[in-house]
Amino acid sequence: MSDPIELDSYKQQIADLYSSRSSRYDKGDWHPRIAHRLIEYAKIAQGQKILDLATGTGMVAIEAAQFVGAEGRVIGIDISMGMLKQARQKAERLGLHNIEFQLADAENIDFPANTFDYIFCSSALIWMSDLLEALRLWNRFLKPDGTLGFHAFADTAFLGGVVTQKILEKYGVSLLLSKPTGTIEKCHALLQQAGFDQIEIEAEPDGNYINLEKAKGMWSGDGSFPVPGQHPHPSLQLTPEQLAQAKVEFNAELEKLQTKQGIWDDSTIFYCFGRKAA
Repeated sequence: MSDPIELDSYKQQIADLYSSRSSRYDKGDWHPRIAHRLIEYAKIAQGQKILDLATGTGMVAIEAAQFVGAEGRVIGIDISMGMLKQARQKAERLGLHNIEFQLADAENIDFPANTFDYIFCSSALIWMSDLLEALRLWNRFLKPDGTLGFHAFADTAFLGGVVTQKILEKYGVSLLLSKPTGTIEKCHALLQQAGFDQIEIEAEPDGNYINLEKAKGMWSGDGSFPVPGQHPHPSLQLTPEQLAQAKVEFNAELEKLQTKQGIWDDSTIFYCFGRKAA
């Protein structure tokens, strides 16, 4: 077991959220599918050394460990003890001995410079407190010509967040969510500013129709859950009456989006890669 780590209140909220979800996180095919695609795009080779940031239940780390073989090494880190427990159990069941999981904050880690062939961050980049500084930190740990790969999501992705953003803007509240990485151009600029070159970004449309009841459950404006990249939750500046009215408007906006098939919940993904300059 890893030693406990000190987290600020924002990161502790995230850790608690994901620990509460850990036992059911692997259910469904979406997270495993996009983790697998990230590995597919990366073209990992045997013998390489891999760092998987915000590893969660180890989806990327475990698949990477199977690619790099006995001569390779994979380290997966996460701030959620619940998620790491699931990851360790999965690796143990598979008999993997070239992988370890550590309790650590991806923005507060210290590895020797020029250590890793690949660094991954699957589905978690938007949770970083400072995206640019995080990318610069990770760049330092890569070997020359080493590669960083991460998921980002279009600014149209995740219906609940997009509609919540739209409604709260009327009340003077701005939610970032996927805005900082919401276009290919923004992802490219971030990687470039952080010192990466040979940047490649693959966009894959994704999503599905959901029913109105499920959509209404996606309201994220009441501050009960952390919001990516912002702490405290910006909506807390509103009065309870304003928040109640905003939620009514949220539900009304969703009703406008209803079709015979349901409501489209977009989840367009950007698979982003940048190489550390030699």
